[in-house]
Amino acid sequence: MDLGSGLGIAGLVTVCAVVIIDVVALIVIPRGRKPTAAMAWLLLIITLPLIGILLFLLIGSARLPQRRRDEQARITEMLHARSRHATVRADSSTRPRWLQRVIGMNEALTGLPLVIGNRLELMDDYVGSIAAMTAAIERAERFVHVEFFIVGWDDTTRDFFAAMDAAVRRGVTVRLLADQVASRRIHDSDKTFAELDRMGVRWSWMLPVEPRRGRYQRPDLRNHRKIVVVDGLVGFTGSQNLIDRSYDSAKNQKRGLQWQELVVCVDGPAAAELNSVFLTDWLIETGEDLTAEAIPVAALTAGEGPTVDAQVVPSGPGYPTENNLNLFLSLIHGATERVIITSPYFVPDEAMMYAITGACHRGLDVQLFVSEIGDQGLVYHAQRSYYSALLEAGVRIFLYPAPFILHAKHFSIDDDVAVIGSSNMDIRSFSLNMEVSLFVHDRGFVEAMRVIEQRYRDAGEELTLDQWRGEPARATFLDGLARLTSALN
Repeated sequence: MDLGSGLGIAGLVTVCAVVIIDVVALIVIPRGRKPTAAMAWLLLIITLPLIGILLFLLIGSARLPQRRRDEQARITEMLHARSRHATVRADSSTRPRWLQRVIGMNEALTGLPLVIGNRLELMDDYVGSIAAMTAAIERAERFVHVEFFIVGWDDTTRDFFAAMDAAVRRGVTVRLLADQVASRRIHDSDKTFAELDRMGVRWSWMLPVEPRRGRYQRPDLRNHRKIVVVDGLVGFTGSQNLIDRSYDSAKNQKRGLQWQELVVCVDGPAAAELNSVFLTDWLIETGEDLTAEAIPVAALTAGEGPTVDAQVVPSGPGYPTENNLNLFLSLIHGATERVIITSPYFVPDEAMMYAITGACHRGLDVQLFVSEIGDQGLVYHAQRSYYSALLEAGVRIFLYPAPFILHAKHFSIDDDVAVIGSSNMDIRSFSLNMEVSLFVHDRGFVEAMRVIEQRYRDAGEELTLDQWRGEPARATFLDGLARLTSALN
């Protein structure tokens, strides 16, 4: 066989292999996948077959292993059974019919009902919120449960760690969960977890990527929740991680970046619901069943005086549905006056874009708060790719100024509905991350959130459509390219 014939055969084999790959991709990829995500994967595989196939095998599945999904389903059923007998279930019959349906949907998907008797406090002081968590731990009598996407032992969190140490020494059980991939990336992470070992804190990784130990899933399926619960009576959740405001990153410190967060302190039965989310994650990661602490009896009493109705809504790839996306879309579609969104990473899917722009077309006041600068290049440019359509529809976009990263995650509907938690308004939070949100139906709480939103307006600058149309072509090209990659979920 001469060289020409050999090359001809090799070329024919290559063409046949590419055709087979493309045909198989057309059959396999669209199954159970959103059209935009399927098109992005197909485009990548057709144009770059080898790279596309390798990436698809690595991150093509947005589902956790079957064992985890089965365990989540079992726990959700258990929570359903417990919630039927809870004495603090809120009466939804006096609420608008559409809102009754949203509350019922949340419970149907998660097993957690809307509960009465909560006192809520918003905290937008970074150091102050850590101090409040620390003070709560110092008062702990039974247990302390801590769960964060990122955990770091540094000057900012040192008192928090000292409070856990003191709690262990006086006989309080302290448990901690940290996302493995995110926390291991932090500078001196080994020292952080060595310190936990020294103190006697019981801790575990969340979603570890350890194939040699038989623990593996798509590496970028992460647990993004932020929860602290003390004795099942007081809880904290929101956007803030347990780390210095610069995330202990030399790159961030060089740029002078500072994270701006929002945390809610929950005093009442909703803290027990946060505890149930923690214990679910603890059981799935460690195999240790702490059912007795799932809904502490002491927490099932409503507080005296003015209180708030609230509902904890966990979400993530362990569930068969995108719980947070269902909640967010339902609320935006139900809004009659205004929708005000704060999200550091705003990369919506098609349904969310239609909901937001549709609210504008219905005549609602729609506002979006985002950061002027970004800390993640691809996400920052993907986010910017939506500005033109949003501004043209009538969305008012406010840019929070550098050197701050507005990392808070919350939104409010009309004058009496709000959501705060760990979930961004992006495809990753909807499909790939385990998140937790607190749904609140209370006019006073929304008024407190309005104060926070006004601080964002006062500090930042509104982006106009004329300004945006003046953006250089190079930047908008990068925005569009990043938008394509964001659909690969």
